[in-house]
Amino acid sequence: MEPGAFRGVIGRDFSESTPWWPEPVRAPEGAPNVVFVVLDDVGFAQLGCFGSDIDTPVLDGLAARGLRYTNFHTTALCSPTRACLLTGRNHHVNGMGRVIELATGFPGYDAVIPTTNGFLSEMLVPHGYAAYAVGKWHLTPEDECHAAAPRHRWPLARGFERFYGFFSGETHQFVPALVSDNHQVQPGSTPEEGYHLTEDLVDHAMGFVGDLRAADPAKPFFLYFCTGACHAPHQAPAEWIEPYRGRFDSGWDAWRDATLARQIEAGVLPQGTELSPRPDWVPAWDSLSAPERRLYARYMEAFAGFLSHTDHHIGRLVEYLDDTGDLDNTIVFVLSDNGASSEGGPTGSVNDLRPWNVAPRDLDEALERIDEIGGPYCHNNYPWGWTVAGNTPFRRWKREVHEGGVADPLIVHWPAGIGEGGGFRRQYVHAIDLVPTVLDVLGLDAPGELGRVEQRRLDGTGFSDSFGDARAPGRHETQYYEMFGCRALYHRGWKAVSYHLIQDTRVGFDDDQWELYHVDEDPSECHDLADQRPAKLRELIDRWWTEAGRNQVLPLDNRPFSELVFERPAAVPARSHYVCRPGAAAVPEVVAVNVRNRSHAITAEVEIPSSGASGVLVAQGSGLGGWSFYVADRRLAYVHNFVSLEEHHVRSDGELPSGRHQLGFHFVRTGDHQGTGRLLVDDEVVGEGPIPRFTPIRFSLTGAGLTCGYGDGLAVTREYRPPFPFTGHIIRAVVDVDGPAFVDPEGEARAAIASQ
Repeated sequence: MEPGAFRGVIGRDFSESTPWWPEPVRAPEGAPNVVFVVLDDVGFAQLGCFGSDIDTPVLDGLAARGLRYTNFHTTALCSPTRACLLTGRNHHVNGMGRVIELATGFPGYDAVIPTTNGFLSEMLVPHGYAAYAVGKWHLTPEDECHAAAPRHRWPLARGFERFYGFFSGETHQFVPALVSDNHQVQPGSTPEEGYHLTEDLVDHAMGFVGDLRAADPAKPFFLYFCTGACHAPHQAPAEWIEPYRGRFDSGWDAWRDATLARQIEAGVLPQGTELSPRPDWVPAWDSLSAPERRLYARYMEAFAGFLSHTDHHIGRLVEYLDDTGDLDNTIVFVLSDNGASSEGGPTGSVNDLRPWNVAPRDLDEALERIDEIGGPYCHNNYPWGWTVAGNTPFRRWKREVHEGGVADPLIVHWPAGIGEGGGFRRQYVHAIDLVPTVLDVLGLDAPGELGRVEQRRLDGTGFSDSFGDARAPGRHETQYYEMFGCRALYHRGWKAVSYHLIQDTRVGFDDDQWELYHVDEDPSECHDLADQRPAKLRELIDRWWTEAGRNQVLPLDNRPFSELVFERPAAVPARSHYVCRPGAAAVPEVVAVNVRNRSHAITAEVEIPSSGASGVLVAQGSGLGGWSFYVADRRLAYVHNFVSLEEHHVRSDGELPSGRHQLGFHFVRTGDHQGTGRLLVDDEVVGEGPIPRFTPIRFSLTGAGLTCGYGDGLAVTREYRPPFPFTGHIIRAVVDVDGPAFVDPEGEARAAIASQ
């Protein structure tokens, strides 16, 4: 109880005193639940109800009973959009001008969402709501996503009362890197036992609501539910991919034509909408060889199976809310965080680690592994011809601010608050508008203060008046965009936009070519009016600079990897001696020992029983890339997996004796990203071999970390099955490194360009 809040009487004893209790905080009777369902990298045209032929019956059903907003916009990238969704403020004002991994030391780009920008969860809990976050988070600075980090920017410190999901931009769908509340956890089962992340996330979302309803049948809740789908890796159970075999054999050009026709016929887009030209750098489907067409179609089959599988499990959540009696009075917003992704490059990918490590994407290898695509040993991503198709009819894609990057599907479903379902809404809406819309529906003002912290005004405008009136005037008149130097300004149906090549410093921002579109009449940006309407273009450009100054957009920087990204203070002080704790949670790569391009030694003091021992001593990464120091068949072994292209093994000559021993692996660097590996038992060399290609830049994109005494997730080598715990006793394990830590901003930049 706050000092001075007591309203009773305190006398000398109980007979002269009157107790007093404040009334429990309860939401108003009939207050609706709120659910955000956030899909990842799903383009405007990839849901069935937005024109796709991919099977999404659950989301189509929500749209048929609710509303489809066909003029909804995001920021073009995941962390920035998610910050907008949860705060109602623009992404640079949230410090999220880019994703958390690419933060720089400027206010608009530091990945630190200020407490002056409260989350919707922080706004609703004081009014009697429960608040849960499930799935992808990607809103905590990367150097705070580990066990030694402070928790004040984790979900439970930003108003959510329970959390289950993952912190990074992506994770493996069969062996994810998971966090529960404030600690790391392992998946509850294995891929062989049928585990998949989407099913697990839905199970936890239902569990959170079920726990609430068991205790309080009326308390409203806010559920922020974010799938890993359909971000790469596009992984789903084989039985969900197989039905799509052959469905995309006609290719991306035919798919675009057919999809636009469906969009117009269904009313998603108005009659007369044109298809933007296929970019010159995307080949015509008919120009591809037969093997290329077969492979590229299979990549798309995996994506489609992933999306349909996700739709099915979202359906389990919807059905559960119906069973609890909550669905009718639950406002469900379903959206994607940005346009379809081009990160699979021109030819697609079976392992997205490869461009980051300047390794080739080999067509022959991908064809040999075509039946593995979508499974646990592929980090697959489709080629960018399917990206353009997924954003039909728009130009370009994720990370860029033409409509293909920022125009996304939005479904609103609320039986108790929306009259006739199945309608379309054409009002311009942005991700920052969801928070004020929820507050409007609940009859709440945006708080002026949260936790004694004065709040910044909301940037968004509510659109709830359009729920019951398709002709309600659009309230969001002006919106700036910026992502990696690409810029745009929307104002009252007009849009000025410029593309700036990522990482390229040869062209200055003042030399950018601006385009002008009347998007109210030309939503697919087919007719550039810059030459005909120079005054209008100048007006919008000037307005962009005004918005940029007001929203912390400057300084402009199109380099995702530069010295600015690497100059930040280390999350944990670097050292030359790292102690590994057996059984401890996996250590994320950002704070784990950096063994890349430097000599290093791994030493494990162990006790081996008379029956022998086996298992992982120390490992980092996964079957997609990494290394492991382990014991198998009574022999000491080391393997380096170079992005699943090559495995380099070093094995001991003889069996390990029982008793207490010091086991070691020494890597002696002989050149850039190469060296010799030696195995030692009690300082005696028992095995030696070359490691000609050591991973140069990163071991994982999916959160696989460094472990001791077991393997994390997908085994680094298929020669053993994870988690392959060490069956002896590890007394002590250390990694010693020699020389400065290796950081390669030029390599990261090359990787960024390669992924373009």
